[in-house]
Amino acid sequence: MDTELREGLRSRLVVFSDLDGTLLDGKDYSFDRAKPALRLLAEQGIPLVLCSSKTRAEVEFYRKSLGNRDPFVVENGGAVYVPRDYFAFGFDHDRATADCFVVELGAPYETLVRALGELKRKTGIPLRGFSDMTVEEVAARCALPLRQAARAKEREYDEPFLIPQEGQVAAVMAAADLPVAQGDRFYHLSASDKGRAVSVLTGLFKRAHPDAVSVGIGDTLNDLPLLEAVDVPIVVQLDDGGYDRRLAVPGLRYADGVGPAGWNAAVTMLADGAAADLIC
Repeated sequence: MDTELREGLRSRLVVFSDLDGTLLDGKDYSFDRAKPALRLLAEQGIPLVLCSSKTRAEVEFYRKSLGNRDPFVVENGGAVYVPRDYFAFGFDHDRATADCFVVELGAPYETLVRALGELKRKTGIPLRGFSDMTVEEVAARCALPLRQAARAKEREYDEPFLIPQEGQVAAVMAAADLPVAQGDRFYHLSASDKGRAVSVLTGLFKRAHPDAVSVGIGDTLNDLPLLEAVDVPIVVQLDDGGYDRRLAVPGLRYADGVGPAGWNAAVTMLADGAAADLIC
């Protein structure tokens, strides 16, 4: 590959990434194995947009740990946060914090909690949502320290919940009035998805750089809308070394490695310019 093409690829990339089981280890939430690729992105100025089911408080914790200053997506696409000085142009948004403009795509949390209660009544199944759980229970179920579990309960746009038995899943899905997505540990009731949020941000990045190329990295079914919304979809291996075969996306690429190790391999390939054949 010639130098001009390699440099052009680098300057055009925008990486959208899931957290749990992808950039973060699915068991201990470490991103140590992804550090070489994280350094490459930082050195080459390639944006890394975190796109997670986690809350704003949780994502901001990891952004601080990563030194990340790019836009981010919370609660399965419930809202998009864009740092105030990130783009050199204005854009429509719903509210603003001290640091970010916020595009809200999901329903208010109170609406989702009520919808989950109605779903319990309709199905007769004792579904258990985050709103029913104590911080201690969330910590135990997610293997989180209490402070992180408290951040996980600061929900605004997405209600994670448990279905007691696998055989009850179909009945719950059929009775739900709002979309239900399957995550790594929980099912999620929300009114948006990661794909809508990625599309909003892709529009902004393309407005800033018309030839921008979006890359998405995920691991499970919850990431399907994200992978469908990007130019280059990539999936990392699960803990058993396989891939989630439900992710039937045209052009899907399979990273060699579990979680952050696979993430590191995929991003290193992209940052090195080896993926030009995928998008040129």
